[in-house]
Amino acid sequence: MAYDTQNIFAKILRSEIPCIKLYEDEHTLAFMDIMPQADGHALVIPKEGAETLLELSDEAASACIRTTKKVAAAVKKAMAAPGIVVFQLNGPAAGQTVPHYHVHVLPSSLGALGKGHASTMEDPAKLQAIAEKIKAAF
Repeated sequence: MAYDTQNIFAKILRSEIPCIKLYEDEHTLAFMDIMPQADGHALVIPKEGAETLLELSDEAASACIRTTKKVAAAVKKAMAAPGIVVFQLNGPAAGQTVPHYHVHVLPSSLGALGKGHASTMEDPAKLQAIAEKIKAAF
């Protein structure tokens, strides 16, 4: 299947759609999830166009895990979280809702999440306030 260059994350990477940015380097971007499962829910994406882990290059995968580690540490610290959930879904059958590889970072436990993936839109002002706490923790 061909990569969809019109997906929301591709548009974010092209600055066609705004995001609440947490971290960026030459290979990755991390930002707040607008439909969070917990306060502090962040996403890490590669700048490379790939729908799933299976299409992602080894170089982009390595860059994503390095950024995921940084973001997870900042989220854990900023949110005073006892644990961090990191997950990644591959394909619609697995629950992937945006066809661009991405990693979820949540300050929580699986049992405490309580609400499903991409179920409720969050207030942008609340996301911005949480993002400021996370960015200060880098």
